[in-house]
Amino acid sequence: MASLVIFLPLLAIMYFFMIRPQQKQLAEQRETLASLEVGDEVLTSSGIYGVITEFDGPTLFLEVADGVEVKATRESVSSIISYDDADDADDEIDHEGPIS
Repeated sequence: MASLVIFLPLLAIMYFFMIRPQQKQLAEQRETLASLEVGDEVLTSSGIYGVITEFDGPTLFLEVADGVEVKATRESVSSIISYDDADDADDEIDHEGPIS
């Protein structure tokens, strides 16, 4: 009986610190993949940046340079690139001089 009293809270803690965050992350990834559109700049899980030019079912075509397209799966997209956040980060950087 005493081991059951210890085991149940341990399961609850494991759920809230391991399983629940992973489920939220998977739901966010599914939402990101569902919202992909032609013209979005994306980063693949292999580290390739590109602009989506076309969809063909579960496959998408990324333009990685002028006239160069790569065929990839929709699931390989890890994130949509937004430069709005990068502009805010640049404002915080001190451009006074070299780092000492």
